[in-house]
Amino acid sequence: MIHSQAIIDPGASIADGVEIGPFCVIGPEVEIGPGTRVGSHVVIRGPTRIGRDNAIFSFSTIGEAPQDLKYDGEPTRLELGDRNTIREYVTFNRGTTDGGGVTRIGSDNLFMAYTHVAHDCEVGSRTIFANAASLAGHVEVGDWAILGGFTCVHQFCRIGAHSFTGLGTVVTRDIPPFVTVAGNHAKPYGINKNGLKRRGFEPALVKALHRTYMVMIKSRRSSDEARAEVDRLANEYPEVASLRDFIDEGQRGIVR
Repeated sequence: MIHSQAIIDPGASIADGVEIGPFCVIGPEVEIGPGTRVGSHVVIRGPTRIGRDNAIFSFSTIGEAPQDLKYDGEPTRLELGDRNTIREYVTFNRGTTDGGGVTRIGSDNLFMAYTHVAHDCEVGSRTIFANAASLAGHVEVGDWAILGGFTCVHQFCRIGAHSFTGLGTVVTRDIPPFVTVAGNHAKPYGINKNGLKRRGFEPALVKALHRTYMVMIKSRRSSDEARAEVDRLANEYPEVASLRDFIDEGQRGIVR
């Protein structure tokens, strides 16, 4: 299952059933879980832990040192979950000591060709990164988010769960959960209704999220009466509460 022309450091831990193609370089302190398939010409540096049943395609670089001038060789980490699909030329960087030391990526994600996850990012599960979507350092991405092709995200931004970015979007502020954005710089274009319907969200919940979006994002400043309406909806729908709290807790401001 390991090609004779792959280079595997003795300090790497490779589980049973792992496939590693030719011309790969697997460094020390790399752990690869069972069922993971690594294509040809892949470089994996440690400390990196990769879960089970991942598919890593050719020419990807996983767990390389962060692109941060302050980094000085500290033993930071990359942690990758299960059942991720990582297409050609994808790059994931390890963390930095200033950012907590770990870059974390969840499970069941699709990273299309040329996507990039920088140091200290936190990516959830079931996300889709279309071709060349890129995160700068310290970015947080919630579950089910979809980043359109060539989306670029500024450092320290948050991308909320179930959000969606259009082709070529430039993100410099937080994107609240459930919201569709597009443009340079990103502007909101409503709730991600189609995505929510495909995931089984009830019409009443989608309507409540849309109302919250109108009150908290498009109106710029909520009146006491409007905010009371959002709080009432939040008591009925946890998803509304998560949208409200995400906006309230932000440090960079949200897209407008």
